[in-house]
Amino acid sequence: MINEYSESDEKSAEKPIESISRKIKARLLALWETADSVARNKAVETLEPELEELEHVFALLVQGAFVGIPSPPMQISLALLPLMEREMMLMMDKIDTANEPLSHLFSIFDVS
Repeated sequence: MINEYSESDEKSAEKPIESISRKIKARLLALWETADSVARNKAVETLEPELEELEHVFALLVQGAFVGIPSPPMQISLALLPLMEREMMLMMDKIDTANEPLSHLFSIFDVS
């Protein structure tokens, strides 16, 4: 009888343990998915200013003759000019913050 009692007791004890472990697993999975989504959004927000700066560098390399930096041959620069309308607008916007580059950097990144 002792064996029968212990077997039935073990079976009844396994069910609550299984349900608790399933709940813990589901909550951990939900927590992981939330953390993953937050990290992905934060990564995109961090990469957008980097992409903008790379576009500025590309525009400066191609159209550097306007500011006195050695650049590719003028024929290449003029051929790329119609395709670089956005980059030219970015360079014009960059002129506004040229005197205060740190303020522009602090406005992009969360410094707290």
